[in-house]
Amino acid sequence: MIVYNVTVKVNNEVHDEWVNWMKLIHIPDVLNTGYFDDHRMMRVLAEDETDGITYAIQYHAKDMQSYFDYQANEAPRLQKEVNEMFKDKFVAFRTLMRVV
Repeated sequence: MIVYNVTVKVNNEVHDEWVNWMKLIHIPDVLNTGYFDDHRMMRVLAEDETDGITYAIQYHAKDMQSYFDYQANEAPRLQKEVNEMFKDKFVAFRTLMRVV
């Protein structure tokens, strides 16, 4: 299994709106592409959250081809939506992992 992990630090001023949007719109949109079988959204535990709260969203794909197809066919559109909604109110980085 391939895990596509997106770690996001979201600004406190849009935190609640961002969490709701992720749960109700963005994550379902990603899953509805058909490239991922499951997901997990986790809050990263940190002592200092004065400049934002960090989350890890993990999407589970059965193989690398599913991930590559997602990147080629769907990721640009979905990432653009996030950027348009929350502009400079978050930072994100992505990690690709294989379950061993």
